[in-house]
Amino acid sequence: MNALPARMKAIEIAQPGGPDVLKPGERPVPVPGPGEVLIKVAAAGVNRPDVEQRKGTYPPPPGASDIPGLEIAGTVAALGPDAGGLGLGDAVCALVSGGGYAEYCTAPVPQCLPVPQGLGMVEAAALPETFFTVWQNVFDRARLKGGETILIHGGSSGIGTAAIQMAKAMGARVLATAGSDDKCAACVKLGADRAINYNTQDFVEATLAATNKKGADVILDMVGGKYFERNVAALAIEGRLSLIALLGGREAKIDLGIVLRKRLTIVGSVLRARPVSEKGAVAASLRREIWPLIASGKIRPVIDSTFALADAAKAHARMETSAHVGKIVLTV
Repeated sequence: MNALPARMKAIEIAQPGGPDVLKPGERPVPVPGPGEVLIKVAAAGVNRPDVEQRKGTYPPPPGASDIPGLEIAGTVAALGPDAGGLGLGDAVCALVSGGGYAEYCTAPVPQCLPVPQGLGMVEAAALPETFFTVWQNVFDRARLKGGETILIHGGSSGIGTAAIQMAKAMGARVLATAGSDDKCAACVKLGADRAINYNTQDFVEATLAATNKKGADVILDMVGGKYFERNVAALAIEGRLSLIALLGGREAKIDLGIVLRKRLTIVGSVLRARPVSEKGAVAASLRREIWPLIASGKIRPVIDSTFALADAAKAHARMETSAHVGKIVLTV
């Protein structure tokens, strides 16, 4: 391996604001701590939390890098103390708490996964944040099982395109919402049994019609307040609502009587501040259950577009149009 440089290129947030506050800069190459590896980054995924961090509404947790970026793919360039299980030069993708928009980034070993067979670095960088999130919230917390029906909001997003494929692979019936007929068609192509254009259809009526008035067993939602009452109406008896973001507000009005009568479960979580042990458990589940399906070609990350690291502002502008289908990735 070549000697490591002392400094690296990275994208910094000059101050809270629009995409133009993302500026190329230079930082010291980070040093991996105990149980960590240093990864020479080949590609980094762009996610909604990055946008919220840039706006100043989602600060990094204590101890995390202030450089944005929550998922990367690349090769192991250095090992920290007690970093067993990986070797120099290994091709990996990793979930990180920050620091992804850079030439080098540290990651805890339990949060690293091998680049799946048949995937390049761009596709691999599109996996960790979305696949960890979907597994944790759909399968671990909302307990989706084969034969049940799931309604996935934002089916054409990075999260949505992953959730459709994962739920379908696990034997669920999949309904998805999206904001245009073209995006709905993309959801069906990925495996959704029914796609609902939320601009022209009422997703509650459509869900009840598609389930013979039963409702969805699980709903995966990133809208929050604006959708809460309607989500509850669209759930089946014993249904589970899994909240992963609050793009439509954090406050909602709810008739708790419906929650009692339907025996509903409402769960929510954020991933970034969770301890390494919990993220590592999710990684182990993904490696066992999902990585073989990726290697076989049954599940593939959907790439909308790629941008050079220096063009991170353009990548954020693309995300904020909501015109993308699948993932936006930075190449380093």
